[in-house]
Amino acid sequence: MARDGQRDDKRGRGGRDREERDNEFIDKLVHINRVAKVVKGGRRFGFAALVVVGDQKGRVGFGHGKAREVPEAIRKATDAAKRALVRIPLKDGRTLHHEVRGHHGAGKVILRPAPAGTGIIAGGPMRAVFEALGVGDVVSKSLGTSNPYNMVRATFDALKHQQSPRMVANRRGRSVAEILAKREGAAAEATA
Repeated sequence: MARDGQRDDKRGRGGRDREERDNEFIDKLVHINRVAKVVKGGRRFGFAALVVVGDQKGRVGFGHGKAREVPEAIRKATDAAKRALVRIPLKDGRTLHHEVRGHHGAGKVILRPAPAGTGIIAGGPMRAVFEALGVGDVVSKSLGTSNPYNMVRATFDALKHQQSPRMVANRRGRSVAEILAKREGAAAEATA
């Protein structure tokens, strides 16, 4: 039995921990699509939602949900996005480490790091991904389709190819300082 002001053991701490964990994420509704199914009595409407979820500290995911009502579709999409979170390495916690390209279907995107103060230069669906990810300065361009599903998937494809100097150093068996020195040397040669 639960006393006044206390929950019973079935929902107790587990429910509170879940609420605290959910509060660390922000979710961005990218797109809602209304679909109709023609049946004997007329049309039956349903809704499909595309949601991006992130913690603004380098973790982001997207999800798709379908239901007869909009709030239920959004809830399903949010749950799917939280199950599909990926960690993306960020430079100084505000931008990308290097230029990267991604594609999905007819959607192609180019993502470039930007100096501090640039802001997020990106179109609708891509902007939602960067805001949820916690990127503050990025320049991006979407080529090909303007379908939000393919744009979001292409953006995630590009972000999954993002590598930090630490990841490159581990893969090559070198130190991070060696990798950064070579990068700076190559940049100096390119400007000369």
